[in-house]
Amino acid sequence: MSFCNNCKSDKIPGVIRGNGLSGLCEKACIQVDKVLDACMSRQQTESVELTLTGVTPSGLTEPYTFVSARSQGAGASVTDLVITDLPDLPGRSRVQCNIVIPVQVTFTDAAGRQGVGTSSVVVTKDVVMCTPQPSLIPYSVQAVGNVVSTVGTYDDVTDTFTVTACITVILKVVMPVQLLVPSYGYCYIPPCQEYNTQECAGVFELPLYPQ
Repeated sequence: MSFCNNCKSDKIPGVIRGNGLSGLCEKACIQVDKVLDACMSRQQTESVELTLTGVTPSGLTEPYTFVSARSQGAGASVTDLVITDLPDLPGRSRVQCNIVIPVQVTFTDAAGRQGVGTSSVVVTKDVVMCTPQPSLIPYSVQAVGNVVSTVGTYDDVTDTFTVTACITVILKVVMPVQLLVPSYGYCYIPPCQEYNTQECAGVFELPLYPQ
């Protein structure tokens, strides 16, 4: 079982059915990252240069042929952050930063062997966002980035790929807080449904002793 396997317990996350107030039993204090503001931008960017590092396997022969580049699971990082309050827009600030998105690049060498390397795409943002008033708990600016590219060429002089990339960036103003929320109590954790190929189906169902 799991939350997604139609578990019928009323103590698991899911759609509220019936009276949403039914079953509320406490006011719970939870510690979470509260998103105070967020914005998203999507753009197609040409002439993005990707310099490879950590190329595997070794012994590949140039020139390379570009196959694809995709962002990695590691989150994007925010660098060179500058936040400037806007006096004419209370509660808002100018946020300037660079967002570094790690990517994995797939290519083939002159002999047709596939290679993989890592690189990064840097996106510069200059936006207006809502920021909180000064407090003991500091806020931070975080980013999520996604990069996909299937069009690119290799320059054996500079040892870089030049690609056209589809880039999505989400900027967030985040603060760690303690929130008081209504609660239905602790969550019920169902047993895991183990994956198997059913080779033992019919064997495990046999009775311990004959009927």
